[in-house]
Amino acid sequence: MFDIGAAELLVIIVVAVIVIGPKDLPLAMRTAGRWIGKARRVSAHFRSGIDTMVREAELEDMEKKWKAQNEEIMRRSAALTEAEEGAPVMTGPPPVEAAPSADKDDVSAPKGGGDV
Repeated sequence: MFDIGAAELLVIIVVAVIVIGPKDLPLAMRTAGRWIGKARRVSAHFRSGIDTMVREAELEDMEKKWKAQNEEIMRRSAALTEAEEGAPVMTGPPPVEAAPSADKDDVSAPKGGGDV
């Protein structure tokens, strides 16, 4: 996070021992730890609040999208229902028209090419 190396950390410790003194150093470290803990908790709380707001915004967008899709589906369903009510209902294959048949009374020359 702060990108502090080992040499930099050693310099900070030496300066802290010289300035604060070895006697008060544990108390100072404890106080610094508490501040850092509070800062982390505040940061985590802030981050979770932002994440919650983003999730809620995404959910609202998704709900609007779903609502629009649902309305479109309902419109199409109503249109199909109306169209089906006006159309005849077919329960089977369409009837086949009979081929025209030759009358038995109509006698014509036999087909074929022979004399009788």
